[in-house]
Amino acid sequence: MRYFLLAMLLLASTVPAALEETDWLELLPESDLQALLDMPEISHNTPEADSSFYAPERGGLRASGEDLPAVMYSAQTVPELDGRAILLGGYPVPLESNGKGNFVEFFLVPYPGACIHVPPPPPNQIVLVRYPQGMPLEDIYAPLWVEGTLNIELSSNELADAAYTIAADKVELVEY
Repeated sequence: MRYFLLAMLLLASTVPAALEETDWLELLPESDLQALLDMPEISHNTPEADSSFYAPERGGLRASGEDLPAVMYSAQTVPELDGRAILLGGYPVPLESNGKGNFVEFFLVPYPGACIHVPPPPPNQIVLVRYPQGMPLEDIYAPLWVEGTLNIELSSNELADAAYTIAADKVELVEY
């Protein structure tokens, strides 16, 4: 019996540990975290056309942001996270799909509707996910778990800027 227990302990120590969830706030350097905590609340409960960030003269794109604090455009990152394997939960903003209609690139954001409703989160709160095998993203309000390697890499498109990327090994819907 003693040998059986010893064998089980040794076997258990060789099983890789599951990744611990990374909190979105961990992606912020301390100065940005404090600036966001000190910032007044931004309402996301109004129609986009009623928002001061909506610019119909520019085809509906967000306004220049002169009324927003600089932290809302911060791409400052946490260097210690570069190259780290993480598990991050969030909401997808679909970007690029493959021939099968599965999304191989999407932004992962901390709250539903970000990047669609204005203003978007700061770049250091948007992660570009690259997932070559792709997955269908039928509901942008359905949260996802993304597991993979986080890298500091600035990317930009017409929707938003992201300060991080994840080379995803696994993407799955959050099960309740």
